[in-house]
Amino acid sequence: MTDPAKPLAELTLRSVILGGIITLLFTAANVYLGLKVGLTFATSIPAAVISMAILRQFSGSSILENNIVQTIASAAGTLAAIIFVLPGLVIIGWWQGFPFLLTAGITALGGTLGVMFSVPLRRALVVEGDLPYPEGRAAAEVLQIGSASNAGAAESAAGLRLLILGSVAAAGFAILTQMRLAAAEVGGWFRVGAGASGVSGGLSFALFGVGHLVGLSVGIAQLVGLVTAWFILLPILTAAQPMPGSVEDWGGAIFRQDVRFFGAGVIGVAAVWTLLRIARPVVGGVVSALAASRARHSGETLALQEKDLPIGVVAGVAMALLVPIAWLLWSVASVGPIAGSAAVLVGGALVFVVVIGLMIAAVTGYMAGLIGASNSPVSGIGILSIIAASLLLVGLFGRDLPPDTTAALVAYALIVTGLVFGIATIANDNLQDLKTGQLVGATPWKQQMALVIGVIFGSIVVPPVLDLLNTAFGFAGAPGAGPNALAAPQAGLISSLAKGVLGGDLNWSMLRWGALAGAIFVVIDELLGKLGRMRLPPLAIGIAIYLPMAVILPVVLGAFVGAFYDRWARRTADPVRAERMGTLVATGMIVGESLWGVAFAGIVAVSSSDAPLAVVGEGFAPLAAAGGALLFAVLIAWLYRTTRRAAVTSARSAA
Repeated sequence: MTDPAKPLAELTLRSVILGGIITLLFTAANVYLGLKVGLTFATSIPAAVISMAILRQFSGSSILENNIVQTIASAAGTLAAIIFVLPGLVIIGWWQGFPFLLTAGITALGGTLGVMFSVPLRRALVVEGDLPYPEGRAAAEVLQIGSASNAGAAESAAGLRLLILGSVAAAGFAILTQMRLAAAEVGGWFRVGAGASGVSGGLSFALFGVGHLVGLSVGIAQLVGLVTAWFILLPILTAAQPMPGSVEDWGGAIFRQDVRFFGAGVIGVAAVWTLLRIARPVVGGVVSALAASRARHSGETLALQEKDLPIGVVAGVAMALLVPIAWLLWSVASVGPIAGSAAVLVGGALVFVVVIGLMIAAVTGYMAGLIGASNSPVSGIGILSIIAASLLLVGLFGRDLPPDTTAALVAYALIVTGLVFGIATIANDNLQDLKTGQLVGATPWKQQMALVIGVIFGSIVVPPVLDLLNTAFGFAGAPGAGPNALAAPQAGLISSLAKGVLGGDLNWSMLRWGALAGAIFVVIDELLGKLGRMRLPPLAIGIAIYLPMAVILPVVLGAFVGAFYDRWARRTADPVRAERMGTLVATGMIVGESLWGVAFAGIVAVSSSDAPLAVVGEGFAPLAAAGGALLFAVLIAWLYRTTRRAAVTSARSAA
């Protein structure tokens, strides 16, 4: 048995090694899937499950050690998002491949700076804030149940069974979708007068589970965004811009060209307002960190759960990182047609990275707390970053430049955005991990060190995987790309934005209208708050406008079903226990689909096939859609019915 007086193992060599191995594998898988379909999967929960299964075989393992493993490995799900920017350098023809030192340097320096910038935010957004942090809570539930079930607690055993049940259902359904026996998405397009719209829902247990965890307020806000995008904006815009071809191609093109830019405008205003709202608690968090540092130096003993990296170390590391960042930027700017302005470009970029990076770290940390790290629209932040960086370059150099100068400036803007993007993705993930740590009693500074380790591991694997995929497939829109080129949708969009700003043909109209709508949503949310009503977070509305309906609709449905379940739970003899059971089955949905995502990524990589498990052809699609939707609904109903029974039985046993 574990000696209760002895500190639990936490940041150990075996946790670093295991976390590093999982990070290398998950990062490679996420890079491939992200370039293929524009999405990555969250890695914290799968890493926690794998860690518990392996470390359980060793003596002295603890929940805190498992937490370190998932903290390190979580970098794979977020750091891989650098693929939303860097392939743009190949798409515009500036790079022919991915030079290891430069690619790893952009990834590692931006990611490490993201860890440093998010340290003082922990107290403001994690400890003193009331954000739900759905994935952080889910990871904590997994760790707590895995640890407690070893002690034989009856409730934990029942919860573990629900976790496994939800996981098996989610993974099993995902396997059926890859076999093409069930559709992964159902819906269709239709005409609305002279315009067009559509209805689409992903049959994703993971997204449904996230909806349960984020709660009804965010779910309703996302429903407002969904209605705004698909039943107001899209019919109006398509009616105003008739196009030849199918309704799907027509509507899809307008959504990508106009509606998403409207959503980006809403996100931009909501992000700025969010930053203003949290400015006071953020400053308070910095003051608390400084006070903790003074207390540490004066010899006062702090609880382990209150020990962040010392604020002096954080500031020193952040300042030190600016030296290699300056060298990296100089190596890019000092050659070619912009070499004469290299000093100005490097100085301006350093200020941009620090100022914008600090702002984005706060905003993405808040968004992760609101809807979860994997659903936080970091690509929307990338859009705003590339626009801001490109506008600064326009201010310095103007437009109507020679083509080679414009190309060099676009490449430089992409590299600067890559650094800021690294800050955004890691800050987005770091606070989620620190919420998990708070719930399981971890030591913050050890987790923050684990994040840096995860960044380094991930940075090592990103360049060779990118280079391999570029050599084998290429990227859509890049010079010489073949028929099997990977879509790289975000990288293509962000590189187009840079060229649009520097060339003067960006869709400013939709961004401005989106910004106006964002201001209106902010006012509505504040009025609801003053009236004591359920609030509608404007960031959640903007996210729902920006992302496809297939992603948003299952989250909305999950939020409503979760709210109905929680309402039932509050009427039971033990409401806390009943709500916890609901959280666990929702967590299981995320776990199962995430683990299968890892396995399928490996199958796809080995087979080099888009559908290696398909057993039926396209002719089966109508039956797969109808049967898949019915099976999805039946499984959801069965899972919640089973959860209710387990909650009642567990409460009776305890009584």
